[in-house]
Amino acid sequence: MSRVPRIPGATSLALVVVLAGAWCDFASDGLAAEVRFEITDASSGRPVAARVYLERIDDGSLHFVRSASKTAAVPYEKQNRMSARSIEKHTTVPPGPFSAELPPGQYRLTVERGKEYFPLGHEFAIGDEPAADGPLTVNLPLRRWIDMAALGWYSGETHIHRALDELPVVLQAEDLNVALPLTYWVTRAFTAPAAGDRNVGGEIPDRLIVVDPTHVIWPRNTEYEIFTVGEQRHTLGAVFVLNHRSVFDRGVPPWGPVAEQARAEGALLDMDKLDWPFAMTLPDATGATLYELANNHLWRTEFAFRGWNSPAPAFLQPPRGGNSGGERDWLGYTLGMYYTLLDAGFRLVPTAGTASGVHPVPAGFSRVYVQLPEGFSYERWLDGLRRGRSFVTTGPMLFAQAEDAAGLPAESGGVGPEGRDPGATFRHATGPVKLRVAGTAKSEHPLAFLEVVVNGRVAKTMFAANRAGGSGERESPFSVDVPLESSGWLCVRTFEERPDGRVRFAHTAPWWVEIEGRPLRPRREEREYLVGRMEAEIERSRAILPPAALAEYAAALERFEQLEALPDDHAAARPARDDVDLRFWLENTVWHHRFSRAELQAALRIDPAALDEALTRFNISDATRPAPPAAAPLRVLPYPGGRHPRTGFLDGALDPQRETKLSVFTPWDEASYVVADVPEAIFSNLGLTYLAHTHVPTLWSKQGVTLPPLEWNRRDDGSLDVERRLPNGIVFGAKAVPAVDAVRMELWLRNGTSQPLSGLRVQNCVMLKGATGFHAQTNHNKLLAAPFAACHDEAGKRWIITAWEPCQRAWANAPCPCLHSDPQFPDCPPGETRRVHGWLSFYEGADIRGELDRIERTWERERSAVAPAP
Repeated sequence: MSRVPRIPGATSLALVVVLAGAWCDFASDGLAAEVRFEITDASSGRPVAARVYLERIDDGSLHFVRSASKTAAVPYEKQNRMSARSIEKHTTVPPGPFSAELPPGQYRLTVERGKEYFPLGHEFAIGDEPAADGPLTVNLPLRRWIDMAALGWYSGETHIHRALDELPVVLQAEDLNVALPLTYWVTRAFTAPAAGDRNVGGEIPDRLIVVDPTHVIWPRNTEYEIFTVGEQRHTLGAVFVLNHRSVFDRGVPPWGPVAEQARAEGALLDMDKLDWPFAMTLPDATGATLYELANNHLWRTEFAFRGWNSPAPAFLQPPRGGNSGGERDWLGYTLGMYYTLLDAGFRLVPTAGTASGVHPVPAGFSRVYVQLPEGFSYERWLDGLRRGRSFVTTGPMLFAQAEDAAGLPAESGGVGPEGRDPGATFRHATGPVKLRVAGTAKSEHPLAFLEVVVNGRVAKTMFAANRAGGSGERESPFSVDVPLESSGWLCVRTFEERPDGRVRFAHTAPWWVEIEGRPLRPRREEREYLVGRMEAEIERSRAILPPAALAEYAAALERFEQLEALPDDHAAARPARDDVDLRFWLENTVWHHRFSRAELQAALRIDPAALDEALTRFNISDATRPAPPAAAPLRVLPYPGGRHPRTGFLDGALDPQRETKLSVFTPWDEASYVVADVPEAIFSNLGLTYLAHTHVPTLWSKQGVTLPPLEWNRRDDGSLDVERRLPNGIVFGAKAVPAVDAVRMELWLRNGTSQPLSGLRVQNCVMLKGATGFHAQTNHNKLLAAPFAACHDEAGKRWIITAWEPCQRAWANAPCPCLHSDPQFPDCPPGETRRVHGWLSFYEGADIRGELDRIERTWERERSAVAPAP
C-alpha cells in the first residue's frame, strides 16, 4: 500500500469494482478542487496511456477526467437500451497528467490498461477547504503481469466502431496492436456501402495509419448488417469485410459477388454472431474463414443480451435449449455453433471484436492475439490471423502446441518446431492417431479448468494448477495425450473465474488432422440443427428475398443435407422388459425428462416405427403431459440414460450406469431436475471397489469382470431402492424416500468377505446440468459447509441442498457441474452391515444459513429416533 496525501487528505490504494450509478459531471465552481494524476508503468516509470473510471462513492455517480497534455482525452459513455445496469463510462487518457475538478466527497479512481496489466484502484477524499499549495499530482503505477509482445504475440480486434481520430489514443491505452474499424456500415438490403446509412463519414484513406511501430489501423473495412429488405423489416444479420482497398459499390444479398470482390482485394470475410437468422448461409455462400468467437455481447459491465436471434437446441445450451439465457449460456451457445460448423467441414479461424463505439464495452475487451516470432508488421499479423496462428481471449493468455506422437511434422500454419502451433495440419495415411497437446495458461485470477475439445466434444479436462507466477499472475501448465479416431480438429479453451462471479475465457484456433479414409463427419444432432436452421430461414424469407439470395440459401441447405452424419451410439440403451415397463419409461422420458426422439432412442433402444406405435397407443406426448399434483412429495424418478447427466468433464464419466442415478425434480420448475448418483464410487482398503461409470480401473475391470446392469425397484409408496452384490461377496444398496420437504436417502454395505473392510469412503454426486439457473460450470454459486453442499441460482434466491452423514468431505466440481457431500462408512467386520444417511432438498429464501441449521436439527431428530436396522 502506498500512502497518498489527502487532497487535502486521502485514503490509499485498493483494488475496486466500479458500480454503475447516475451519470453527471461537475461544473467548475467555487466548491470544486482540482485533482491531478499521472499513470506510469511500475517497472519502467514511464508515463502510459490507460482507461480511467472516476466514481463518487457516496452516490455511485461516474465522471470524466480531462487530459493535461496536448493530446486530448477520449470520453466514452454507452448504456444498453435493454438494461439500465449495463453501462460503460470511462475516459481514455494519453500518456501524461490528467485531472478532474471535484467538490468535497469520497472518490474512487480505477485505472485499467488492456489485458496485460493489473487494474489499479485508488480512493481519495476531497476536503471542505482547498489545498493551500495548489493541485497535487498523484502517481498511479500500473503493474504488468505479462508482456505479450516480448513473447512474440500481438493483439487486435476485428469489430470496432470507434472514430478514426479517437483510435490512436484508444489503441495505446488498450495496448491493442491492430484495429480494423468498420468505417463503412450498411443496414439496408441492396444498398452499397458507399451510401451506407451508418458510415463514419469524412475521408477514409486507403492506406495503413501508423500510430507507432507496433500500433496500426487499417481504415477501410465494411460491415453489412441487414435489418431491412425493401420497405419491410426483415433481419438477416451481419458479416464483415476486412482489409479491402476500394469502397464497395455492391449491396447484399446475394452475398457471393461481394465475397468475390473481397477475395480479389485480399480482404478477409469475418462472420459476426452465428445466431443471426441467415448466419448458417455464410460459410457456403461466401467462403468466410473468420468467426467472431469472442464477440460483442461479452462486456466488462453487466451482461444484457439475454435473448437469442435463433433458438439453441439442447445440445448447444443445456439443459433444454431455448432462445434466452445468461452470460455463460451465451458463451456456450457461441462456442457450440462454431464447433458445429467445424464438424461440417468448414475451416474457420476464431477472431474477436467488441463493437466498442456502439455497445457499453471498452475497445479490445475481446481480442485476438497472433503469434509473430519475427516481430510485428501489419502484413505478418494479417497473414498470421488468416492462418490461425492465434488465440482469442477476454482475459487469460493461452499458449499451446500440438505434437504428433508418431513424430510426423505438421504442415503450414504453425511457426513453432515442426509447425506445432495452432493452425497446423497433421496428415496420416492410417488411424487412429494420437497428439500430445501441451502448453501454459496464464491469468490475472485463478482459472476454473482447461479443456481440449476434439470434433465438438470435450475430450480431456484439466484442472488448473493456478500456481503463483513471477509477476503476480497465475500459471497453469498442462500436457495431455489426445486420441483421434477420424479426421477432424482440436483446440484448447480455458475459463477464468473472477471475484465478482463473472467468467472470462481464452480459446485457441484449431489444429487440423487429416486421416486417409476416415473423414470428419458431424453428429446427427449437428446435421439436423444445420438443416433445420436453413429450412426455417428459407421459409421465413421466401416471399421477401430475391431469387438470387434464395438460391444461396438453397445451396447451403443442399450442402448440409448431403453431410454424412456419424452413426448414433445406442450401446448403453436398454429395451423395456414388457408393455408395463415400456409405458413407464416412455412417460419418464417424454413427460418428465422431456427427451428428444434421439435421446429417447438412446435410452430405450427402440426402432422408430415401434416408438411411434407405442406413443400413440399409450397417448404419450408433450400435449398430454399431466400437471404435477399440488402439495405432493418431491418427484423422484430413475434416471433413464440417453442424455449424459454432466455438461463437462465427460472424460471422467464414460459410459455412465443408470442404476445408481435418480432424478429429483425441483418444486419451482416442473421441467428442471438434478441427478443424484448414489453411489458414484465406493473405495475401501481393497482399492476402488465400485464405480458407476468408466473412468479409472476398479477391482473388477482389472480382472476383466463386467458387473451386470441393474434397475431401481419402484415401490408403491414412491420410494426407490437397489441392491448390488459384488463378486467378492460385498453387498451394497441404496434407497431414496421422497417427501414434501426433502428426499431422505440411505446407503448400506454388508461385508460378505472373510476380512475386515476399512477406509470405506463413498462419493455421492448431485449433478446440476438439468436444473435451469443452477447449471453454470462454476463453483462461485456453491456453499460448502460439511455436511452440506449447496448451490444457488443466478438470482441467489433459490438453493439446492444435499448432505450425507457421517460426512468426510464436502466439495464441488465446476466443469460437471456437481455437488458432493461424501460420507464414509465405519469400518466393517465380516458379516456386519454399516449405514450412512443422506438428504436432498430445495430452499427458496434469503437465509440459507438458517435453513441449513433447521435441516440439521430436523435431520438429527429423525436419525436419533430410528434404531439402525440389522
